[in-house]
Amino acid sequence: MPSDTQLPMRRLSTPEAARFVGLSNRTLEKHRSYGTGPVYEKIGGRVVYAVADLEAWLARGRRSSTSERTAEVVLPAKAHAATSAFAGLSGARK
Repeated sequence: MPSDTQLPMRRLSTPEAARFVGLSNRTLEKHRSYGTGPVYEKIGGRVVYAVADLEAWLARGRRSSTSERTAEVVLPAKAHAATSAFAGLSGARK
């Protein structure tokens, strides 16, 4: 029987990954779309997440106190000025 060190890294589908991190499928999809979520891989047309990457993303939000300040944050699943493709564009057209 092979040892655990010989097994390939486990990959999770979006629904499995969402359950793993405690989010809805849609919220995890939004994080992926906005670039605020965990690292993912595309294999063919499938999106998969490595368990180690999900754990690393969760660790970025780990705090021991509400007053603790760190450089690492997990941003909400929404467009942010730094990541928005339309930042700085006005809605007015000539």
